[in-house]
Order: sequence, then C-alpha cells, then structure tokens
Amino acid sequence: MTLGFAPSREALLPSSADSASRLARLLEPAEWAAAGIPLLRNPREVVIGLHARHVPTPSTAVVAVLDPEERVTASASFTRRAGAADGWECRNALLDQLRRIIPHDLRRRSPVRTAVLLYCREGDARWTEEDGAWMWGLRDACTLHGLRCGAYITLTRGGWQVLGEGRGGRRPNSHSRAPRLGAEGEILDGGDSWPSRSAGGAPEAQLRTAAR
Repeated sequence: MTLGFAPSREALLPSSADSASRLARLLEPAEWAAAGIPLLRNPREVVIGLHARHVPTPSTAVVAVLDPEERVTASASFTRRAGAADGWECRNALLDQLRRIIPHDLRRRSPVRTAVLLYCREGDARWTEEDGAWMWGLRDACTLHGLRCGAYITLTRGGWQVLGEGRGGRRPNSHSRAPRLGAEGEILDGGDSWPSRSAGGAPEAQLRTAAR
C-alpha cells in the first residue's frame, strides 16, 4: 500500500512562468500594424486563389509564398493541433511547411519573396490570442527562411479579413462551397463563393499536407 498526497489543483495548472512565456510569443494588431507588414495589392484575389486550391476548414492554416508580382509560387495547408496556441509551435509548423515547398532565401541581402498566411477558424473576425500566436509565428518563420513577412488573413463564417489592415470581404468564408478546378489549376466553377477567376500561381509547385 502506497501512501501519498494527491496533487493540488494549482500543481495541475500551467505555471505562471509558462503562461507568461506563451503570452510573450504573440502579437497584437497594433504591434503587427507597427511592424511595417507590406500591404497586398489585391488581397481578395489572393484569398480566392488559396481557398480554391486548399478549401480550408476550421483549424486549417494555408501558408503561401508570393513572388514580387504577388503570384503564388508555392503553398501548403495543414491542420493545427488542438490546445492553447503558442507562437513557438506555430513558427515551427510554418517553418516545416516552408522548407517542404520552397528553398530558403537566406543568402540574399534582402528578401524578394513574401510569405502570407490564411487561417480558417471558428468565431468572428475579432482578434484572438490564437491569431496573435500565428502572427508571431509567421514573422519568425519568415526571418528564419529568408522571406518577407506578409499578410495574416483570417477566414471565418462571416468572411475573410486581413488583420491589422481592416480590409476584408464576405466571400469566400469558412463555409463556402469548394470550387471546381481545371487540369491546370484554373477555377472553372466558383460555386457559391465568387465569380470564376484564377488567382494565378504555379499549381505544380503547391503542396497540400495532412495534419500530424
């Protein structure tokens, strides 16, 4: 027979130091706006193209690399693990996907390609701590891969929004019907989301990965 004490409720909770570290690894909208993130010339077109290729559902992240003309040169989608969002984990997940789909640009004096992140989630368009963790993770992953940090876009039931900019639209949204694509990746049928239009990019360079 073993005698002992049951752990206290406080012992089962994350330490205050862990919580403080996690909160330090997120960015609020004001910090994001002050970081000088480059604005997309046509965010709706980028969102339409990424939604058409990956058809994200809630908890799915789509990371894409854009060339100087804002054409998608590579993209990947994956599902975030359940639990409290941590910028460090978001950074590692994004960096893993970037390494799979495109070589780094660390040898360049300044970045020429830009990474953007589209995250589909539940809730409304208001900023959440989960958004802040993704923003921190995107900025850090771009630095480590030699890319410019680009827009962070949320996709919810109410539509899409570029955080920190105030630009957005009602379609596509997290419940939009998947469009029908042609052999070369062009949008043949926009479904119930938008007029038929392609966002460009190289379909053969894009990758869809399963959740781990």
